[in-house]
Order: sequence, then structure tokens, then C-alpha cells
Amino acid sequence: MGNQVIDKVFEALEEVIDPELGIDIVNLGLVYEVNITEDKAHIVMTMTSMGCPLAGQIIAGVKASVLENVEEIKSADVDVVWSPPWTKNRMSRYAQLALGVHR
Repeated sequence: MGNQVIDKVFEALEEVIDPELGIDIVNLGLVYEVNITEDKAHIVMTMTSMGCPLAGQIIAGVKASVLENVEEIKSADVDVVWSPPWTKNRMSRYAQLALGVHR
């Protein structure tokens, strides 16, 4: 399993919407890294703020979306990191336009 599975994982993660901002976590720039080992996905990501009250809901959504949408993956774990810290500069152009953020 290689880049094709990683691409599928990223596609699945685009289905996970940050409830506060209404934009998916990939376009928000919250997903830092996806690694695949055999049939397990390891996702390294952050939240928009350290005290994010919906972190548990987002993490559960990440796992569920990957397991439901990527048949090659049988288990998934999520590592939430705070370094490097998330900034609005990590957002895609789509997310910036949708949220009215200008660089």
C-alpha cells in the first residue's frame, strides 16, 4: 500500500467537517501527516485551538470516515499535536475564500 491509499485517506478526511467553521479538516490545514503501515492509518493532526471543545468529536469523525471509506484500512489512530501550531496560513485557498480570510 502506498500513495494511492494515502490519497484515499485524504479524500476520506475531506468528509470530516470542523463543526465550528463548517469547512473540512484537510482544507483547514489541520492534517499534518498520514502514514500507512500494513492496514493501519496513522494520522497526525492539530486543532484550531488548544481548548477546542469539539476535539473528541473531530477525532471520532476522522477514525470513522477513514474506516468507512478506505477499504484497505482496518484500523486508524490519531495523534493530536500542537507543534507546529496551526495558523490561518495553513488553510487552502478554498477555505480562505469560504471564511473570508485574507493573507
